[in-house]
Amino acid sequence: MERCILRALGIETSNLYTGFLALIAKRLLPSGQLVAITPRSFCNGPYFEPFRKQFLETMALTRIHVFDSRRETFKDDKVLQETVIFHALSARAQSANVHITSSPGVDGTSMVRADVPFKEIVHPDDSRRFIHIPSGERQIEAKLRVSALPATLDQLGLTVSTGRVVDFRLRASIRKDPETGAAPLIYACHFNGGTIHWPRLGGKKPNAILVNDETLKWLVPAGRYVLTKRFTSKEERRRLVASVYDPSEVPGDRVGFENHLNYFHVAGHGLERDLALGLFAYLNGTVVDDYFRSFSGHTQVNAADLRKLHYPDRQTLKKIGAEMIRLDLDQAQIDALLGRHIHG
Repeated sequence: MERCILRALGIETSNLYTGFLALIAKRLLPSGQLVAITPRSFCNGPYFEPFRKQFLETMALTRIHVFDSRRETFKDDKVLQETVIFHALSARAQSANVHITSSPGVDGTSMVRADVPFKEIVHPDDSRRFIHIPSGERQIEAKLRVSALPATLDQLGLTVSTGRVVDFRLRASIRKDPETGAAPLIYACHFNGGTIHWPRLGGKKPNAILVNDETLKWLVPAGRYVLTKRFTSKEERRRLVASVYDPSEVPGDRVGFENHLNYFHVAGHGLERDLALGLFAYLNGTVVDDYFRSFSGHTQVNAADLRKLHYPDRQTLKKIGAEMIRLDLDQAQIDALLGRHIHG
């Protein structure tokens, strides 16, 4: 009902808090000021695209504050999303810079400040109007480095998709442990130092899914896939976590990837070894992680976010992968490898 009312007022949005912001923006007089504390989720993702376009056409961002930890800032509340405070002016031309600040908590201690060009926050050629919020020099540098890379997923011949298995919809076919007639079912809990540890017996998550007429369309052929977690918290060491599914280590000619994962593939099939390992290393690099911490405004890294990412060219990824003797490299080793090829 609320969405229909908002649409009648010329506002297209999928969430009440952005609907509220859009209504305020419509009511402001020229040069009127808006200060809001909201979830950061409107900054990216396809669902908020109509709101971002409308808001940025009528409002000029002047200041944005981000919190390094939602646990410290909102320790008395069950806040699942990152939160921002922003200031914007109505019917004003966007200024060249936006003042960005960040702090560990609410008391303002150890605050980091930076004046960031608006064109680095909202790229002029980005039709989806994603809002990047780098909170320090390192994230600004990471965004510049990633944006300078030459390739898109289309140019690499790759696709990234959300895991196809929604377990509660296929409950009758989900199995706690492997059994005859069942394919491996991979969750984030199976990630283990860059590889997949399957099965994980005695855990909370299932390990298998029956292969039958109902489930077959949700499974993919066995192959080498690069997987990423869709959900991580800001307090985790990494925002983007990638692993490699290797069919030589997990039996079966089909596999199911649960819906809380993303998987990279070639037209629904696996990747060649060097390309997969090069992509794995790139996604696990510190530069890309810093980039996502400025880019991703919630506890998810969705397939749409990964499609927007810039990548090294195919030849460079394969060279990186050829040097990956093993997957359990520590962060310094991965960053050194990437530095020799792309970030040096």
